[in-house]
Amino acid sequence: MPAAVVKITRCIFLIAGFGFAAWAPLVPFARARAELSDFSLGLLLLGLGIGSLISMPLAGAACSRFGCRRTIAVSGVVMAGALPLLASFSRFESLAVALLLFGIGVGALDVSMNVQAILVERAFGRPMLSGFHGFFSLGAIAGAGWVVALLALDLSPLIAAVSVSVLMLGVLLPALPSMLPYGTSREGPLFAIPRGTVLWLGGICFIAFMAEGAILDWSAVYLQTAHGVNASWAGIGYAVFSVTMTAGRLAGDRLVQRLGSRQVVEWGALLAAVGLFGSVWAPGEGVVLVSYAILGLGLSNLAPQMFSWVGRQSDMPESAAVPAMNTLGYAGILAGPAMIGFVSHLSGLKTAFVLVAAAL
Repeated sequence: MPAAVVKITRCIFLIAGFGFAAWAPLVPFARARAELSDFSLGLLLLGLGIGSLISMPLAGAACSRFGCRRTIAVSGVVMAGALPLLASFSRFESLAVALLLFGIGVGALDVSMNVQAILVERAFGRPMLSGFHGFFSLGAIAGAGWVVALLALDLSPLIAAVSVSVLMLGVLLPALPSMLPYGTSREGPLFAIPRGTVLWLGGICFIAFMAEGAILDWSAVYLQTAHGVNASWAGIGYAVFSVTMTAGRLAGDRLVQRLGSRQVVEWGALLAAVGLFGSVWAPGEGVVLVSYAILGLGLSNLAPQMFSWVGRQSDMPESAAVPAMNTLGYAGILAGPAMIGFVSHLSGLKTAFVLVAAAL
C-alpha cells in the first residue's frame, strides 16, 4: 500500500468533519425560519440520526462490493448537496427531508471512510485511527469556524452553506483516484445485530456519540437562550469543543502507545463528564466555553479507539461489524439531541445536559 494513501485518508476525514460541523451554526437560523419550539426542533433533529442509521449498513455492504472509493464518492456528494437545502428551507416538513438526506450522506461517509482507515492502519501496523479522527475534528473546527465567520459578516446562511459544499467537493473529487478501490474481503449480512465484542464497543460509541450530538445540535441554542449570545456567534461553542477534541486526537496515537487504549478511554470518559457537568453550572458564557473545551478533550479518543478495536476483533466480519458498531453509536446521536429536545420541553436544557453527563 503506497504511503500517499495515508494523506488521502486524512483528507477524507478532513472534509467529512468540515461538512458535518457546518450544520451546527445553522441550527438557530433553521429554528427561527421554521419558528420551531424546543420540542419541534428535537423532533426535527431525529432526521439526522435516522438518515445515518439507514445508510450505515448499506455503506458497509457497498464497501465490500464496490470498494471504498466509490462509496466515499457517492456519500460525499449526497452530504454536500444537502447542506444548501438545510440553509434555505423554511418549513418543518422540507427541513426534515433535507436533514434526512444529510444524515444519509453523513452515515455512509462515516462508515466508508472508517473502513478505509482500518485497512490503512492494519497495512502499516501502527496506531493511526486517533490521528485520522483528529483530521475529522480539524475539519470540524474549520467548518464551524468558516460558517460562523461568514454569518458574522452578515452573509446569508445559504451563501455560507453553498461555500461549504463547494469546498468539500473541491477536495473530494481530485482525491478520488488515490483512494482504495477495494473494501473488506469478508462479507457479512446487510443488516447485522452487534454481538460479542462489537456490542460492547458499540455501547461505548453510543454514549460518546450521544454527547457529541448534544454539543453539535444544542450548544449554539444553549449559549443563545441561557447566556444571551448572539445567534451569529453562538456556534463558537462547538468550535471550541472541536479545538480540544482535535488536539486530543492528534496526540491520541502517542497516548495509546504510552498509556494503553483502556486507560485513554476510561480517563477520557471521566474528563468528558466533568466538562459537561461544568457547562451546566457555569455562571457565564466564558466558563461554558472552558467546560466545552474539557468535554472535547475527554471525548477525543473514545470513538477512534472503538474503531481501532473493532478492526481487531473476530466475532463479526468487518463489513458487518463496522456499520453495526457505528449504527449503535449513531443511535446515540439519534437519541441524544432528540432526548434533549424532549427533556428541555419538560424541564429545561440544563436537566437534559445533566442526563448526558451522567451517562458519561
